[in-house]
Amino acid sequence: MACVGAGLGLRCIVRAFATTGLAKQRWLLIGALAIGSGIWTMHLVAILGFGVDGSPVRYDVSLTLLSLVVAILLVAAGVFALGYSSSRVRGAVLGGIGTGAGIVGMHYVGMSAMEIHGTLSYEIPTVVLSAAIAVGVAMAALAVAFLTDSFRGTVLAALLMGAAASATEYAGIAALRLDITPGTSVLPGASAVEFVFPFIVVFGSFLFLSSAFVALSPIRHEPVAAATATAAPSRDSNLAS
Repeated sequence: MACVGAGLGLRCIVRAFATTGLAKQRWLLIGALAIGSGIWTMHLVAILGFGVDGSPVRYDVSLTLLSLVVAILLVAAGVFALGYSSSRVRGAVLGGIGTGAGIVGMHYVGMSAMEIHGTLSYEIPTVVLSAAIAVGVAMAALAVAFLTDSFRGTVLAALLMGAAASATEYAGIAALRLDITPGTSVLPGASAVEFVFPFIVVFGSFLFLSSAFVALSPIRHEPVAAATATAAPSRDSNLAS
């Protein structure tokens, strides 16, 4: 899911470079939505497989949704920095920082939504490692996508971005330390199956349908179209004379 979202987002950003004005902003926004929702859906899939010995696990709905907002906003900051940067190298660096921050923020806000009989804490060195993985690999993915300038580069970049999100997710889980206090009280929030599975279906469908739409949408080169439009009247006037 992370790779599909990244691939869709990167293709949208490629289209943004071929346009200007509102069209460019729309493509960048769709790209940020795709990457952000892709990594968030990956997180949802991961927590479906997460269990704790000695306690049920439930999730705070509002915090889980907040993690989606965090992912989209931070990724959007990186995507727009990339889209409007005069240098693709600098854009890849700024975009990687924003995208990596989105991955990290999404994960730790999402994990803070976890409700168990006990308390949660983290090993700081492993948390730092997860953040370094997210930012470093995201930078590498954007560099591959926009410095190689080819479809194969986009595919490789999507795989790298998906790997960055997944590695950050599981490094973050490895950093988690649980102090279980056995109890019988009903935990607040929703179970992963009750709450998470419907969102996986919704966002998974969005990503795959959007991928098909973007794949079938031609890339318009507006500067070329504008030059053709300005040349047409001069040809007509020459014919008239």
